Amino acid sequence: MSAPEDTLALHIRANEFPAPEREYRFKPPRRWRFDFAWPALKLAVEVEGGIYRGGRHTSIAGFTGDCEKYNEAALDGWTVLRVTPAQVDSGAAIDWLRRALVPQGAEVAPF
Repeated sequence: MSAPEDTLALHIRANEFPAPEREYRFKPPRRWRFDFAWPALKLAVEVEGGIYRGGRHTSIAGFTGDCEKYNEAALDGWTVLRVTPAQVDSGAAIDWLRRALVPQGAEVAPF
């Protein structure tokens, strides 16, 4: 787990959102994991680290693997929010997560 993931976990708790499963494994026998997942809602968040310094996500193999993972998740009905560490820090990530958890026009969160 990374510092941006820990920050997002803190934002989730501070906003009193339902607790996610961390490092949730989906699509066995594949070893794919989501950083945060709400399996009952088929909602996941991935914090994409290493995008500015040549990390795994920016290599050809890493990018190709991510495409496969996210496409398979979409075909299985998952909504996957992909965020950068800067979007966690700015509050954009928690705003997108709020909008995903609370239906448009709802007065009360579904949790």
